[in-house]
Amino acid sequence: MKQTSIRDLLYETPGPAARKKIRVWTGVALAAIAALIALIVRQFAETGQLAERYWSFFAKATTWRFLGQGLLTTLEAALTGAAIAFALGFTLMRGKLRRNRILRGISTALIEFTRGVPTLLFIYFFFLVVPQMGWKLSAFWKITLPCAISACGVVAEALRAGVNAVPKGQTEAALSLGMTETRLFYRVVFPQAIRFVIPSLIAELVIVLKDTTFAYVVTCADLMQNAKVLISNYDAMLSVYLVVAVIYILINYLLNKLSDVLAVRLHSPAERSAAA
Repeated sequence: MKQTSIRDLLYETPGPAARKKIRVWTGVALAAIAALIALIVRQFAETGQLAERYWSFFAKATTWRFLGQGLLTTLEAALTGAAIAFALGFTLMRGKLRRNRILRGISTALIEFTRGVPTLLFIYFFFLVVPQMGWKLSAFWKITLPCAISACGVVAEALRAGVNAVPKGQTEAALSLGMTETRLFYRVVFPQAIRFVIPSLIAELVIVLKDTTFAYVVTCADLMQNAKVLISNYDAMLSVYLVVAVIYILINYLLNKLSDVLAVRLHSPAERSAAA
């Protein structure tokens, strides 16, 4: 039996007429993209951007090793930032769901603040202000912590939406069995909520990954910073940025496929049968 993905739950299966239109417009779009690529390649050739000196250094193992080192730093910063954002977002979500008005108000204010302030301002704060307070952070943490703080508000709201999506009947049934509210949350509500928001959390991981491109501000040796070094050494801005863009696209594509796989695996058999 074919497993059901989150897209299958959100959208109806297209009929014969819709599939025909999809094929036609897909063909038109592919033709337009092919024409655009041909035009770009022609423009590159006319301006000399396809000259060997702009691309030959990619045949060297040292070039890819250098980019690989930067990529590892980027992934490490993104994954660490995502983990911190999840922990902070979970804490803020719990605070916003409390009955205590003061705690709920503080959590709401922090969520709106982190969602409203651009990531770059957080980075400048950790780069310029925090050292004046006597806290000496490495370049890695000067980019990781701002990205995590910037994302935690969105994570909190995503988790809260997942919690609210759990049917209230399950909460009432668990309370009638004598469960405490804390045990109810961690044993019944949250495990189901996390399944609902896995795609949103992975989408936020993609945003954190993109935010790490600001690492040049704190001179952290990530993928973009190492790309700038290659540009300085070989005077090949277009080719280097094009290769780096392809790397980011591949990473984001793999994260999107991971989101689809997890969304399918985390659905219960009953949900799959209902969707089918």
